[in-house]
Amino acid sequence: MNYLDNLNAQQYQAVTTVSGPILVLAGPGSGKTRVLTQRIAFLMKEKDIPAYAILAVTFTNKAAREMQDRIEDLLGESVQGSMWLGTFHAVCARILRRESALLPFNNNFVIMDADDQVTLIKRIIKELNLDEKMYRANSIHNQISNAKNNLQFPADVSRSNYREETLFRIYEKYQSSLEKSNAVDFDDLLLWTWKLLKDNPEVRERYARRFQHVLVDEFQDTNTVQYQLLKSLSSYHKNLFVVGDEDQSIYRWRGADYRNILLFEKDFPDHVKILLEQNYRSTQNVLNAARCVIDHNTNRTPKNLFSDRGAGDKILYYEAEDDRMEARYVVETIDRMTENGNAQGGDFAVLYRTNAQSRLLEDAFLYRGMPYRLVGAQRFYGRREVKDMIAYLRVAYNPLDEISLTRVINTPTRGIGDKSIQNLRLAALESDKPLGEVLLDLGRFGPESVFWPEMGRGALPLADFGANVLEWNTMAAANESITALLDKIILLTKYQQYLKADDDDEQDRWANVEELRKMAYEYEERGLAEFLQNLALVSDQDTITENNNAPTLMTLHAVKGLEFNRVFIIGMDDGLLPHNRSLDDPEEMAEERRLFYVGITRARNHVTLVRAEQRMAYGVPDITIPSRFLTYIPDALIMQGNAPSILPGKSTRSSRTSPSGSRWESTPSWANRALSQLGKQTTSRGSESAMPSQRVASCKFAAQDNVTHPLWGEGTILESRIEDGEEIVQVQFKTAGMKKLIVSLSKLQKTA
Repeated sequence: MNYLDNLNAQQYQAVTTVSGPILVLAGPGSGKTRVLTQRIAFLMKEKDIPAYAILAVTFTNKAAREMQDRIEDLLGESVQGSMWLGTFHAVCARILRRESALLPFNNNFVIMDADDQVTLIKRIIKELNLDEKMYRANSIHNQISNAKNNLQFPADVSRSNYREETLFRIYEKYQSSLEKSNAVDFDDLLLWTWKLLKDNPEVRERYARRFQHVLVDEFQDTNTVQYQLLKSLSSYHKNLFVVGDEDQSIYRWRGADYRNILLFEKDFPDHVKILLEQNYRSTQNVLNAARCVIDHNTNRTPKNLFSDRGAGDKILYYEAEDDRMEARYVVETIDRMTENGNAQGGDFAVLYRTNAQSRLLEDAFLYRGMPYRLVGAQRFYGRREVKDMIAYLRVAYNPLDEISLTRVINTPTRGIGDKSIQNLRLAALESDKPLGEVLLDLGRFGPESVFWPEMGRGALPLADFGANVLEWNTMAAANESITALLDKIILLTKYQQYLKADDDDEQDRWANVEELRKMAYEYEERGLAEFLQNLALVSDQDTITENNNAPTLMTLHAVKGLEFNRVFIIGMDDGLLPHNRSLDDPEEMAEERRLFYVGITRARNHVTLVRAEQRMAYGVPDITIPSRFLTYIPDALIMQGNAPSILPGKSTRSSRTSPSGSRWESTPSWANRALSQLGKQTTSRGSESAMPSQRVASCKFAAQDNVTHPLWGEGTILESRIEDGEEIVQVQFKTAGMKKLIVSLSKLQKTA
């Protein structure tokens, strides 16, 4: 039994407690995979449980393969094929193929991927003559998926209003189409298995008798149907062993429900609860900081995480002047540490809340000539919506750019199909003119164009688009503002509406468009030609070296399950972390804390928290508010960061603060400076040239004034004050949330 010698007392209890329901709450880095694999080895080797009588489920194929490899190393024999070890979906597919005689499809059913599902829903929406903008295929797909994950077939969904009735009709037709095609989707694999076991007691008992032990990894990520499946499959022997941590449940938007841990405790009152609190990854200061964050959540089991790796370094905190300097600070710090031999590139992870935050980081790495790895998303310049906008700008600058023209000629769709494009190409070939020139001729002359008769039914949409290109080209030739040109393109193409109608990730995709617009603003003085030239350089994928020893950039969601020696978490501002979409929802805020907790606990040795005092929004400096999460970490765990010597401005920051009069938890003394200091910091950073020379002595705005902003729309003044000769206002916008603005730079106007 030598393989048990390396277990601590709690791990040993979890591995060797054989009978009954067992709940293992495993803190980060506490060796949960070791516990799972050694428990399986213990059951087989010491308790003579055959491999076929064990069911082990997890969430990813990678995790399943790792578990299998570890078990085989412990046993010295292969368990592949004999043990039921795999993802929930793989296990359910195996059951459904075996029991297909009881189901409305054959055992050779196909599994439709997400693209196939959305395509089918689009077809159904058209068949039902529904407005495709009101009933978006991606949104309907998500609603159907949520229904299935909550044990609802079409007949079970609510039908209390017209929209719900319409969803029922789509769902019913969708499900019928799947059955006629002898197909299932991913959610069906779970839902049909649950229904099979519920409706057929003899089948349920057969599987429940077979699986003497059921083991589950990442239990906090289970949804309703998965939990019900586990209860059914363990209903005979009652040996259900679940490992999870409610503090690391960060996939609520996928249907994961950490409250299944509470349900487990209620449904199995005789369960044994074991806490894995010894962390083998991080230093104690990292764990203490993480605990200070997560202890603000309720409905959880408190854990006293401890490490034998010593106290380690304190959490480093740095406030940059703005978001560009935030990125430079991170990159220059990494460069300095790797140059002097204190670290290697692969030691670092840079984490952020939203994908759009990667853009300035990528720019900083590219400018510095340093390799990096981007995980979990396309590089900023490779994202579809960014490439679309760049293509539009290239067409405006040079309408003869055929590659860019063909990318956007029907994006968003404007009635220019393959036949119309073919006619356009043929006309260009016969007249020996570039494609763009023919399009401009149609836009300029309409029905009077010599090419009109050749275009057939596509003449009008081609001429309309050609007129738009002509207008954009005129603006570009006149050296008009790049952002004005981009705004005109977005307006005429209805691109934001297109994103809303086309993709449920619209908010993230639109944030990327806004990020590109912010970048365009920085080139207003240099012009469109230089902007496009620099974009061409940074967007060339060949300029980026893929290097396993390079710093890794990823979102906080993507980092779960990974670990690094040194972790940067950027964007520590209210509205970013926690995200502004979560501020009014206690459950969402609890998940944002869990997300921050996960980010901190990825670090073995060092955590650096970084924020920007202001972020540029369309050329307007938006004064930020430090994340309320910063107030959770006490003085004793924090040290101020120093800027690398090559960076201008102050080297230390100390405004970890919450707004005056807030109801947040008590603020550490080192963070107790008033928010009003932000105005003073702005003028002490050596950036006077960016500020108006004329100072104001009285406020233009007062609390409760109604105002409007050219980008953020209507809002109400919450507070106005003079700081260092500048009027600073806090505005609650109807759609954009709360903003703090410098009045002289904000283009803010009073309304009646």
